[in-house]
Amino acid sequence: MEFEWYIYALAIFGGLVAGFINTIAGSGSLITLPILIFLGLPANIANGTNRVGILLQSFVGSYTLKKQEKISLQGSAWLIIPSMIGAIAGSVISIDIDESTLQTIIGIIMLLMLIPILLNKNWSNNSDSKSTKHKSFLSVLIFFLIGIYGGFIQAGVGVLMLTGMVSYAKYSVNHANMIKNLIVFCFTVPAIAVFIWNDQVDWKMGGLLAIGQVTGAWLAANFATQSKDAGKWIRILLIIIIVGSIIKLFNII
Repeated sequence: MEFEWYIYALAIFGGLVAGFINTIAGSGSLITLPILIFLGLPANIANGTNRVGILLQSFVGSYTLKKQEKISLQGSAWLIIPSMIGAIAGSVISIDIDESTLQTIIGIIMLLMLIPILLNKNWSNNSDSKSTKHKSFLSVLIFFLIGIYGGFIQAGVGVLMLTGMVSYAKYSVNHANMIKNLIVFCFTVPAIAVFIWNDQVDWKMGGLLAIGQVTGAWLAANFATQSKDAGKWIRILLIIIIVGSIIKLFNII
């Protein structure tokens, strides 16, 4: 399959924007999935192909944040392991997917996510090092369900994680960002394996997106660690992304 130059440019630029958004907030897949479908991929192939860039960008994002911030990973297995198990189930479910039902589910989840973000205005970069809320049955259950959702469609999963870790588990924004990217990387490994097994990955298009996504992830990780107001801007970005997604998913305009 030969591509025109503008297809290369669109895929790389879309990947860059999505990689930046995914690394510091989430929902970058709301950019990349429509691009892949617009460029001619069926929805199920687009869903699988989208994971190529996500795998690479989440690795770059978490590595850069860890290197810059020297953040501890202690206790993160409580969130990583259930999300990986959930992602396997979610990706298997998504192989044959009803698009209209999925769109409604995503819209409802976005509405629910908006509530704690609007109510919790104190998204500072000061972590609560004594908090152990992530080491609970509820946290394991929440991240298992997030893993199912992430394996199923991916779009918005970073927002779910960031909201849960900052609002519930009391992580700092930067700590939550690093753990979020690490979790996404870990659960994307088994998820993309399911899509590869079912021949639902277009490697050429996935590679184009990945070039942009990796670059965007690196830029975002450096911004998040160097900006004193990163927490405030990430919260604002989350609100804009969620409201825009709700409008699009429910065809309000």
